[in-house]
Parts: sequence; C-alpha cells; structure tokens
Amino acid sequence: MRFDRISLRNFKCYEDAQLRFDSGVTVIHGLNGSGKSSLLEACFFALYGSRALDTTLDEVVTIGAEETIVELDFTHGGESYRVRRRIRVSNGDARTAECVLDGPGGTTEGATDVRGRVTSMLRMDTEAFVNCAYVRQGEVNKLINASPSVRQDTLDDLLQLGKLEEYRDRASDARVGVGRVRDDKRGALTEVEEQLEAKEAKDLHERHNAVASELSETEAQIERYEENQADAEQSREAAIEVIEAYEEKREELTEIEDDIEQLRERIQETERKRESLADRASECREELADARDERDESLGALGIDAGDDLDSRVSERIDSVEAEIDDLTNEIRELSVTKTEHDNEAERLASEADELESMAEEKREEADELADELAASKEKLAERRERLDEMATEIEEKRAAFADAPVAVEEASAYREEVAEELGDIRERRSELSAQLDGEREQVAEVDALLEAGKCPECGQPVEGSPHVSDIDERRERVAELEGELADAEAREQARSDDLERARELEEIATEVQRLNSDRENLEQILEEREATIEDKERRVEQLREAAAEHEADAASSREAAEQAREQAQEYKAEIAECNQQKAELDDRLGTLNALSERLDEIASLEEELANLRSQREEKETMNGERRDRLGELRERRSDLQAEFDEDRIEQARKRKQKAETYLDEVAETLAELESQRADLQGKLGGIEAEIDAMAELRERHEQLRETVERLDSLYEEAEQLEDMYRQLRSELRQRNVESLERMLNETFDLVYENDTYSRIEVDGEYRLTVYQKDGEELDPEQLSGGERALFNLSLRCAIYQLLAEGIEGTAPMPPLILDEPTVFLDSGHVSQLVELIDAMYDLGVEQILVVSHDDELVDAADTLVTVRKDSTTNRSTVDRLDDVQGIDKQALAASGD
Repeated sequence: MRFDRISLRNFKCYEDAQLRFDSGVTVIHGLNGSGKSSLLEACFFALYGSRALDTTLDEVVTIGAEETIVELDFTHGGESYRVRRRIRVSNGDARTAECVLDGPGGTTEGATDVRGRVTSMLRMDTEAFVNCAYVRQGEVNKLINASPSVRQDTLDDLLQLGKLEEYRDRASDARVGVGRVRDDKRGALTEVEEQLEAKEAKDLHERHNAVASELSETEAQIERYEENQADAEQSREAAIEVIEAYEEKREELTEIEDDIEQLRERIQETERKRESLADRASECREELADARDERDESLGALGIDAGDDLDSRVSERIDSVEAEIDDLTNEIRELSVTKTEHDNEAERLASEADELESMAEEKREEADELADELAASKEKLAERRERLDEMATEIEEKRAAFADAPVAVEEASAYREEVAEELGDIRERRSELSAQLDGEREQVAEVDALLEAGKCPECGQPVEGSPHVSDIDERRERVAELEGELADAEAREQARSDDLERARELEEIATEVQRLNSDRENLEQILEEREATIEDKERRVEQLREAAAEHEADAASSREAAEQAREQAQEYKAEIAECNQQKAELDDRLGTLNALSERLDEIASLEEELANLRSQREEKETMNGERRDRLGELRERRSDLQAEFDEDRIEQARKRKQKAETYLDEVAETLAELESQRADLQGKLGGIEAEIDAMAELRERHEQLRETVERLDSLYEEAEQLEDMYRQLRSELRQRNVESLERMLNETFDLVYENDTYSRIEVDGEYRLTVYQKDGEELDPEQLSGGERALFNLSLRCAIYQLLAEGIEGTAPMPPLILDEPTVFLDSGHVSQLVELIDAMYDLGVEQILVVSHDDELVDAADTLVTVRKDSTTNRSTVDRLDDVQGIDKQALAASGD
C-alpha cells in the first residue's frame, strides 16, 4: 500500500493544504508545533475515522470553521482508491456529514462501512495499524514498556495467530456442542425404547378386532330402527295431508263469508256517496244563481253589456287599465330618479363645502405650526455652527500628540502592526532558545549525574578511557551561549513590548482624530442640508396660506349651488304627487274589473262541477249492480262447501297422526342410545388405531435416533482432532514467527547500534525480550540508556514490520512505515544511526517510509523533503514539497524556521 496524495480543508491548523507522496523516504520537516504530525494524523483519520483520533471530532475542525474535509488518494495491490471524509459542526456538535471510499470494488458509503472495508483490505484495525506501521509521537517505547502478555496478544493479532486461537475455540465449542447433542439423543433413544416396549405389551391388534365386531352389531341395530322410523313418518304425513285438506276448505269457507260481508258493506257505502253527490248538486245550483247576480251588478257598474264574448271583452278592458297604470308608474319612477339626483347633488355640494372649509382650516393650522418650527430650527442651526468650531479645535489638539511621534497620524495602524510582527518574531525566537536551553541543561545534568557515578553518558561503561567525555565541555559552552542569547532576546522583547504599548496609544489617538474628522464632515453636510430645508419651509408656509384662501372661496360657491339643487327637487316632488292621484283612480277601476273576471270564472267552474256530479252518480249506480251479481255467486259457493264436511274421517286421521308421533318419539330415544354406543366404540377403535400408528412411528424414530447417535459419536471424535490440530498449528507458527522476529531484531539492532557492548537479543515463546552483554549478563530492555532504549524499540518496530511484510506478501500489501518524531530520545550520534536504519528498511523493500521530525540530520535520509511552516499571526500552517534534496543548506533551513 502507498499513500499518493492528501488534501485538507480546515483540518486543525491547516486551512487549505495539498501534499503529494511518492515512493521512497519522505521527511516532513519543521519546528515543533508547526503541524507536521497533523499531516500523518489526517492520513490515519482518512482511513479509520474517529477511531484514529485521541480527541473528539470537534477538535479536528479548525477554530471558527463550520466543516472539515479530508481526502486521501492511495494505491493498494496495484489499484487506485480515494477516501473522502467531511465533518460538519452544528450547534457546537461535530458529526460526520459525508464518508465515501471509491475504488475498483465499487463505492462504499458511511463511516462504519468505510472503516470496515479499510480494515478488511489491510487486515488491520486501528490498533493493529498503530502497533505495526505507525510509530506515533511519544509512543516509540510502547511495546518495550508493555507486559509480555500484552506484547504477545498484540503480535499474535498482527501475525493473524489470533485467528487460529479463534478457530480452536470454535472447534472446542463445536465439540462440546456435539457432545451435548449426542447425550441428549442417547437419552431420547432410551426413552423411545421404553415407550416401544410398553406399546407392544398391550396386544393392540386383538383389542382392535374385538371392538370392530361389536361396532358392526350396533350399526345393524341402528339400521333396523331407522327403517321402522321411516314407516312411521310416512303414516304421519298421510294423516297430516287429510287434516290439512280439511283445514284448507275450512279456511276457504271463512274467506267467502268475509267476502260476502265486505260486499254488503261496499254496496251500502256507495249508496251513501250517491246521496252525498245529490246534496252537493243542490248546493252548486244555489251558488251558481248567486254568482250570476253579482256578475250582473258589476256589468251595470262598469257600463258593459251582457252578451257574447263577455270574457274576452272584460279581459281586454283589464289589459287597457293595467297599461295605463304601467305608464303612470314609469313616469313616477323617472320623476323620482330626477328628484333623487337633485337631492343627492344638493347633499354632495353641501358636504363639499364643509370639506373645503375644513381643509382651509387645516392649511391655516399647518402654516402656523410650520412657522413655529422654522423659528426653532434657526435657533438649533446656530448652536450646531458653534459645535463645528469646537470640533476643529479638538482635532488640532489631538494631532499635537504626534509632534514627537515616530510616525504620522495616517501611518499609526501600520506602525502598530509592524511593531507587533517584530515582537512576535522576537518571542518565537526566545521560545526556541528557551526550549533549546532546557534540552541542553537536561543533557548536561544527565552527564553530570553519570560522571558522578563514574559511568559514560553514551554507553554506561566506566568513564576511564572513554572518548565521549570531551563532549561535556562543549555542551556546557553551548548552555552558556544559549543563556546569553536568551537574555539578549528577553531584553529586546521587553523594549519592543514598550514600543508596542506606545504604538497602540498612538493608534487609538489616530482613530479618534479620524472619527472627529468624519463627524465634522458629517455635521457640515447636515448644516448645509438644514439651511436648504429652512428655505423650503418658508416657501411652504406661504403656499399653505394661499391654499386656505382658495378653499374658502370654493366652499362659498358650493353652498350656493346646493341651494339651487334643493329648489329643483321640490318642483319634481309636486309632479310625483299628481301622478300618484291618477294611479289610485285607475287601481280602483282595475279592482272592479278583476272581481268581475273572478265571478265569470266561478260561474264556469260551478257549471262544470254540476255536470261532473251527475256523471259520478250514474257510475256508482252501475258499480253497485255488478257487486250484487258477485254477492249471489259467493252465497252459492258457501252452500257447496258446507255440504262437503265429514267429521268422522277427520277424527280417524288425527288418531293415526298421534300414534305415529308417539312411536317416533320412542324410536328417537332408542336411536340416540345406539348412536352414543356407536360413537363410543368408534372412539375406542380410533384410539387403538392411533396407538398402533404411534407404535409404528416409535419404531421409525428408534431407528433414526440410533443412526444419529452413531453419526454424533464420529463427529465428536473429528472435532477433538480439529481442536488439537489448531492448537498445535498455532504453537508451531508462533515459534516460527518468534525465531524470525529474533533474527530480524538482531540484524536490525546490529545495523543501527555500532557499540560492541551487547552480544545478542533473545525473544522467547511468550515474546519476552532479553539483551545479553558480551560477558553473558542478562539485561531487561528497560535497563538500557535513553538513546539505546529508543534505538532498541525502533529496531523492534521495524523488525515487526519486516516480519509482517514477509508473512503476508502478495496477499495484503503493507501500509507505509510511518515514524513520527522518532528522535525525541536520541542524541546526535544516535540520530545518524536512525538514518542508517531508515536506509536499511528501504533497501529491504519497504516501498514508502514517512518520517516526521524537526531534526535537520534526518534530511540526509530523504528522497523527498516536505517543509511545514506556521504563520504566527494567523496560526495557520502551510506545506512545501522539495524533490531535489541533494545539496540543501541545512543551516539556512534551520535559520529560516523551516
């Protein structure tokens, strides 16, 4: 596996950064705190998400930003992949808004699924990646400080031996499970054998034959009784038919008698209606005479002659009068509309006059208010002109403060920024000197302590004859130089700090001068606008007073026009009264005509009703004749039915019916008993047959259980053999890996450690580490000096990486070897040995090695150099890539802060 490119946006101290990686050794160089380690943390985070962080998600988002985006392009097994993670901050809470992995196998989305796919591809989870390929800052001694059991579990997991233990556990669980199932099946087999013996002891087939014979006899008895029951039912049905025929004739006779009675009643009712119709005919004749008298009176009053077409002539007279009334009505309506128009016009003109008078009063009041406002504005204008002069004096006083200042008023802000930037550089240099001084003092203190004990600070051997003692004086001289430089930096810092305070005061005064100038300009503009406004208001007062006079003149004209409109409305009112009088006379004449028309209609209606009454009396007479004929026929049928009744025959039929019903009740009880007996026998027979079937099933179940127990015995033996095989294989593989790891660790440590104090390193089966001196004395790795211990741990991590690479080559390419600040515990001599270790790992076939360090000596090991800088004002980091590392000036690199 190889990292190809990392792209960051708002990740920790990086606002927007991209970096391309190549094969070989890449050294990421920069000052402490510049953000070097954050680049590798971003790569680790891109692969494994939040599991790769020692902090929470919100701490990777740049302060003030709302989202973080990390994209990593990498090559795995010769195929290209890209993983993208986007973190979104909402209400102070950071959440993964997007997580996508694109590659040859398709697209995977979601933080959990992406982490699972990466783990599957690399065969490493987050912990395994850190223990194998990623030596994080401050964790170089992690494995050596771990207990043997923890170290054993860690290495077993990395070497996939934990899978064998997992498989052995599964085989053990399978063996126990098979044994449990086998014991259960054996118990079931014994139980089935006992049940089968109990069934065979019951003689089920003989019992089945005896019950079947008894059931056959019972069914024969039931059949005989059912035949007798059928004969009794036929006899009962014949008797019922005779009785029903008698009842039908009895019912018909009753119906005929009812019909005769109803016909007599209907004939009588019809005769009563004929008499009623005769009475109504007499009343109609009287009403007809009265109506004719009223008609003659109306004709005389109207002067109309009786004769032919009287109805038509009356109708024409009514139409003529109605037409006259309609004409008068239209004339009255038109006159009313005209009168209303004049009334409305008079009202409108009067209202308009009131409104004009009100407007004139408002204009006069507005003019008076505006005149008062003008007086106040002129007074305020004079006050503001006095304030304008005061502001000019105040500005001159503020500018006087810059008489002895190093800058002009307009350059105060730039001067403050310049002083602040210089002060930041001085403080950064002072911090670097302080850190270097603390480091040199610690090393001198360690040397002094070892010298007091009589041992060399490099190897722990006796000081006598050691070539390293002369370095102690050089270190002490370096401490003195650093103390002088630090004192000078502190003095410059204090002086520049005072300058910054003075620059801030000048910047505040300059800001105040700028504000006063702006306020003065604004006030001058306001005064000009107010003077123009006063002139506009004076003109407005004159306009308002002129408008008030015009409104009063218009109001007088409107009142005069309103009085003329009222006079015209009175004239139209008199004409309307005259028309209403003529209309009333016509309404009276129309009433008389309508009454005459009603009398004529009434006479015609009474004549028609009288003719209908005569016709109805004739119809009812004919209807009663037909009913009397039907009554005679019904009386003859009643006589015939009364002659057909035979009471003796009916009585014999009732006796046969009673006898048959008594027998049927008795035979029903007998049949019920026999049916119950048959059901009991059938139940017994079914129970015996069920037991016979169960016995057959038991025999089949017995054979199945016997075969199952035999198979489980064989499976139990196979599980035992499989469990032993996994145990033995894990032991053999662990021993083989221990031997390979011991060989690689010795080769690597010999390569980087040039002292001949130690003869070899031993790794036992439990991964316990032992260092042997030349004299055979055993040492725990923790007893080594700081530098030796660091080299030992780096050698161990590189040996593990090499072992894993050889163990799974061709199936899962290893990730890059990542070393984050590996020189923390190394002095200059050991750093050069670390460079040899890096070169050796590359020569052994590690395709990509990434080293993060602030140490200039590691630049020699780089194929590609990446420099990281942090801007002290923005606290943001940037990265630069240098492919040609040969001939680089390391002193210039250090001096530039790269």
